[in-house]
Amino acid sequence: MMNIQLETIPATRIAYVRRTGPYGPENALAMDLLKQWAREQGLLQGTAVIWGIPQDNPANTLPEHCRYDACISLPEHPPVETSVPYGVLPSGTYAVVTIAHTAEAVQQAWTEILPALSRSGRTLDQQRPVMERYKEDMVNRHLCELCFPVLE
Repeated sequence: MMNIQLETIPATRIAYVRRTGPYGPENALAMDLLKQWAREQGLLQGTAVIWGIPQDNPANTLPEHCRYDACISLPEHPPVETSVPYGVLPSGTYAVVTIAHTAEAVQQAWTEILPALSRSGRTLDQQRPVMERYKEDMVNRHLCELCFPVLE
């Protein structure tokens, strides 16, 4: 039984690297490029949070058109000159699940979360993406969080 915590995530300014293609191991390439850029900008430290955001549902988007964004939260005064686009993560209520940072744990969470949300009377918000959240202290323990948007 998974432990689901409800959390209101505020709108967050981000920088991101987008990869288009089938979801899977290649998403790590976008993450590596983002981390390299963030290191060069002095952003990969302290309270920086890394996000992984699959933008499309592979059930109704061809694999070659699926977009994955590797993102990092930005400080109040982000770099001015940048080769990486900026954006904003949408605010709202999310059902947050902490899992092992493995493909198997991610797959299991996806299998279990929708029935668990339904049992709790919550509905997935189809207008916002599901997000992977990586905080430094959790990454050091090989954990990540999946943040499922729910209707309020």
